Amino acid sequence: MTHLSVEMLAAAPAEPITSAGHAQLGIAVLAGIAVIVLLITKFKLHAFLALTVGSLALGAFAGAPLDKAIASFTRGLGDTVAGVGVLIALGAILGKLLADSGGADQIVDTILAKAGGRAMPWAMVLIASVVGLPLFFEVGIVLLIPVVLMVAKRGNYSLMRIGIPALAGLSVMHGLIPPHPGPLVAIDAVKANLGVTLALGVLVAIPTVVIAGPVFSKVAARWVDVPAPEKMIPQRASEELEKRPGFGVTVATVLLPVVLMLAKALVDIVVDDPGTTVQRVFDVIGSPLIALLAAVIVAMFTLGRAAGFTKDRLSTTVEKSLAPIAGVLMIVGAGGGFKQTLIDVGVGQMILDFSKDWSIPALLLAWLIAVAIRLATGSATVATISAAGLAAPLAADMSTAHTALLVLAIGAGSLFFSHVNDAGFWLVKEYFGLDVGQTVKTWSVMETIISVVAGGLVLILSLII
Repeated sequence: MTHLSVEMLAAAPAEPITSAGHAQLGIAVLAGIAVIVLLITKFKLHAFLALTVGSLALGAFAGAPLDKAIASFTRGLGDTVAGVGVLIALGAILGKLLADSGGADQIVDTILAKAGGRAMPWAMVLIASVVGLPLFFEVGIVLLIPVVLMVAKRGNYSLMRIGIPALAGLSVMHGLIPPHPGPLVAIDAVKANLGVTLALGVLVAIPTVVIAGPVFSKVAARWVDVPAPEKMIPQRASEELEKRPGFGVTVATVLLPVVLMLAKALVDIVVDDPGTTVQRVFDVIGSPLIALLAAVIVAMFTLGRAAGFTKDRLSTTVEKSLAPIAGVLMIVGAGGGFKQTLIDVGVGQMILDFSKDWSIPALLLAWLIAVAIRLATGSATVATISAAGLAAPLAADMSTAHTALLVLAIGAGSLFFSHVNDAGFWLVKEYFGLDVGQTVKTWSVMETIISVVAGGLVLILSLII
């Protein structure tokens, strides 16, 4: 198995659902995106509803029959949720167990006890990267902010010197590394190999997070020198617990799905014979569904039971983890519907035709598409999903490695310059007690550095492999 075991989300129909020319399609794309942006920013409409209306507007502007536009949207929504919905749910359960059991606090406290002085920003990057693997970006922020604020206050550090590395670690994980929703959907859409994408993603992520985190934090601390706002230090989960899981077992549990997926990729490379028992076994245990499911089951014992959770408490924790992701699932699904509508009206082929005339490398074109949608909509996940649909035709003749790099190029572009139409912008602003200008000089610039550095590294790797 060289990709997720669901049908390719971007499978284009034999014929586009409209006969519109390139000019009309270009206008339709801009109009569809404009509708989404206007509804989200001006009318404060939920992203799910905005994407739904925007998809139908796209079809209408492209001259597609309304019934066919609706069919495209619903097919894209259904395929996307079928492909990544269970994985998002399992990731949410694992993240909730990690937080509620005090396992995240254990990782944080252990590393901080061994770090100090100049090593502290590097410790924060490590914490955020490890904790950020199974968590959504917003959840990671909520989880790590108390630690960032306490470390800054206790050690008399600049808030930006500690906060920027933590935010960089979370953001890079969110944009580049599966099992986060954006990368998973992009992998599915362009039919990339999950293990190869994960391996190359880690290779790109390490230098990216170093530059955008500890290195840039020195500059950010000079630009914006603010103290930690004491009113934003909430109670930590582990303060209510009599015991919590150990450091080693917690880290092992968090890394279990990553290890299983990387093991599958390694076996694919070494064995390279789909008929062997070894490869078939690793195809199963290294699939995202089984890897995350195994981690969740293991976490119930290594994290939940270790924290003294009863069966009822475990059941309640799992139940509470699922409710908050309903909105995420619907947004991701609607993003998939918008993507499928883009493809079905023929925009993917239009992009492919233009790319031949422009002589722009496919990876750079994919990055630019993601950047444009990110700037317009403010959502990294929407940018990734939509750009993956538009760029899917570019992957047709690519090698396995270059298809994985296409996913990473899209992921890198989706992180470009977060500003006022991004929920993450306001989250950082409020938690760190910054004004809009200070948030732009720190958070927005950091996101741009991540996007440019990661995009550049992807292009360099494409010349080597």
